Amino acid sequence: MKPQPPDRRTGLRAGFLTTTIACALALVPPLPSSQAAQDSRFSDQPAPLKIEDFPERPRPLIELGDRFLGSGNIQRGFKLPTGAVWHPSFWVYGNFRTAVQTFDNGATRSTEWANDLNLFGNLQLAATERVVLGIRPLRNDNGRFSGYDFEPAASRGWREDFSENSFQLRTLFFEGEFGEVFPGLDKGDKRSLDYGISVGRQPLTLQDGMLVSDDSIDMVSITRNALLPGIGSHMRVSGLFAWNEIERNNNLETGTSRLVGLNSFIDLPKSTVTADALYAITGNGSDGLYLGIGSVQRIGKINTTFRVNHSIAVENESAAVSDGTLLFAELSYEPAYTHNLVYLNGYWGIDDFASAVRGPASGGPLGRTGILFGAVGLGNYGSALSNAASKSVGGALGYQMFFGELRRKQLILEIGALTDTNNRGASAEAIGARWQQALGKRTVLRLDAFGALQENAREAFGARMEFLVKF
Repeated sequence: MKPQPPDRRTGLRAGFLTTTIACALALVPPLPSSQAAQDSRFSDQPAPLKIEDFPERPRPLIELGDRFLGSGNIQRGFKLPTGAVWHPSFWVYGNFRTAVQTFDNGATRSTEWANDLNLFGNLQLAATERVVLGIRPLRNDNGRFSGYDFEPAASRGWREDFSENSFQLRTLFFEGEFGEVFPGLDKGDKRSLDYGISVGRQPLTLQDGMLVSDDSIDMVSITRNALLPGIGSHMRVSGLFAWNEIERNNNLETGTSRLVGLNSFIDLPKSTVTADALYAITGNGSDGLYLGIGSVQRIGKINTTFRVNHSIAVENESAAVSDGTLLFAELSYEPAYTHNLVYLNGYWGIDDFASAVRGPASGGPLGRTGILFGAVGLGNYGSALSNAASKSVGGALGYQMFFGELRRKQLILEIGALTDTNNRGASAEAIGARWQQALGKRTVLRLDAFGALQENAREAFGARMEFLVKF
């Protein structure tokens, strides 16, 4: 049955768009209700993946069980007495870094060939449960890397001072979710048993590495996930206790240290806020209390991050702990019609802020400020500008550019400066650049160079070439 032509007055009111839609619908014959229902249901046959424009799946060194990032059906698995279904898979992956570099801080020069290898085994038990183990055989516990020293002359030659424990496990932890391991306790999912559990030797980073930055710390944590606060969409709270492998603010381990703390995260309508509170127990007079809060948001077209971190020496101040506050701000903007990034980062170190935990290769807490402040984490190559947050103020302005259709090349140009706030003559200005380029599917070439002018010291400079291989 053909539809009746629209009333003239109605057509005039509805306009040309309504008339066009009505005419188009008139050309489509109505389907029987059973056929319409049949055509609208999901097919029982899997739809073919359109992967022509995607790169080939990166395959790890060893792949047993389900394929990493693979397609197709997962294993059938087996059922535990708790009711959980596990389908184990084991993957071995890692990365290798090798660099030739020279660094002159204005007093001494170091030229070296440095290497680092990280190997990990991931036993994936289920979507939320896994066991991870890892070794780093080319460096020792004090952050010294395998390689060759060209200068200074006193240390020239191969490095052979590695500890006999360089092959010991530097990563070994289990993580999972209580409600998924014991689903029988809450079959109707009404008891809110979404508690994450992590125990073992594992990495820990808080407040973008300003409060805590370590890749190997013995710790247990319990996390309450999926909280629904009235002021935000999601909230997470974690309690943690660490008992071993704890390096303090001076990047050195003290065997008597213990660490307890709380970490929280909340998504607000316009910001994401993190807050941390930690207490270091030492028994040797260097106890410390550490507090941190940060927020990430967009203000107009500007991406912003603001952080405040505070440290308190409960007993005596030392290189491991001291009183101080670190204020940090990060601003970035993507210029129109580009994938490039302009950023302006700044900090103010009030008194002598100290991090709660810093690994031997982590450098100081100001690494997030820019490439001129960051530690490369390989060998004796230091930062162009001091990354210690003690009685100083400074910042960096940079521009990151991407090249090529697939953006496999990038260049960062940056200028930075800092000045002391106690007239000790530690001001400095620097300019630096970093080039990164993907080679094939697993290798990245990285070139770094900087020059710096320092008050009360001669010029500093550095240059390095690094190859990073991921497998």
